Amino acid sequence: MQTDPGSRLRRVAREHTLGVTAVVSAVGYALVAGAFAGAIPLFPSLSRSTVNLFGHLIAIVNASALTAILVGIYFIKRDEVEKHRAAMLTAFALIAVFLVLYLWKVGGGFEKSITATGLPEIAYLLMLAVHIVLSVVAVPVVLYAVILGFTHSPAELRSTAHARVGRIAVAAWSISLFLGIVTYVMLNHVYGWVPRESALLLIAVPRSAWSLGWRSD
Repeated sequence: MQTDPGSRLRRVAREHTLGVTAVVSAVGYALVAGAFAGAIPLFPSLSRSTVNLFGHLIAIVNASALTAILVGIYFIKRDEVEKHRAAMLTAFALIAVFLVLYLWKVGGGFEKSITATGLPEIAYLLMLAVHIVLSVVAVPVVLYAVILGFTHSPAELRSTAHARVGRIAVAAWSISLFLGIVTYVMLNHVYGWVPRESALLLIAVPRSAWSLGWRSD
């Protein structure tokens, strides 16, 4: 009897959760690094106003994802497992939307530097650094928890590391999202910004496309 591709994929993910987590995490890291380095020529160029629009959309998506996570925590504390699962899968789907918007914004547009100086700049950079580190750390633990949750029944999950890994994932994910929203507000609504060349984890990476400039409306 032939099984459908979805069932086959689910079985593979269930039987090789760590391996699937590692592969998907590596692909995600490669996509982000490639977008920053200008090595993924998939994204149409964006105007200044569209880059700003993407920044606002990303903040909305992140705020929605954080809300979904908090709702998921609320449901699991009440032992409402199905509602918890729905909330966390919603958060995960929103992060996938974030990734598409972010890669397009970086690959087709530009990054921003805050115009603040002194203590506000230091606070901004520290929060940004923590946000980036937690974003990187959160990827495999979030994926691992989500894959376990998606491929196991609630009863089966009790014999897995889902709850333990999930707590780590939620903590890293939530703090990263919160700091991302705070730095967005500081950059776009409090202190202002100027365009800068793309950077990977705060280290400047030249991009040949930068010399062509970005289109303004």
